[in-house]
Amino acid sequence: MKRKGFTLIELVMVIVILGILAATAVPRFVSLRTDAQRSATAGGLAAVRAAVAIQYASNAANNVTTNNGIPTTISAGMFVENQIPEDKIHSSRAVTVGGLTAPTGTTGGWYYNSNSMEVFVNHTLYSTM
Repeated sequence: MKRKGFTLIELVMVIVILGILAATAVPRFVSLRTDAQRSATAGGLAAVRAAVAIQYASNAANNVTTNNGIPTTISAGMFVENQIPEDKIHSSRAVTVGGLTAPTGTTGGWYYNSNSMEVFVNHTLYSTM
């Protein structure tokens, strides 16, 4: 009489192999979320920098002499959608994006220093405006 099915040893071996595969694949997928957040934030940072540059060029073309034509703040009106890009990185540690290192903060967001024309991400002085 022949039995149909798998032995306990065969089932255990399959479970062990699946466990090994999962152990190697899961860490890669976990880091993808962080990479996606950093990429989204870098894209937002590029949008903020572009908006500041466009505002500066517009002020120069219109002979705005206040603050040498440099925008004093980031406002929603500087963006096509009238919305400041969202910061996807919410962390209390310093984050470096695009060569700029933001000071540590407990809330995520953008901070624009009009004196140095630097844009920081994840700064405590962020407001949604």
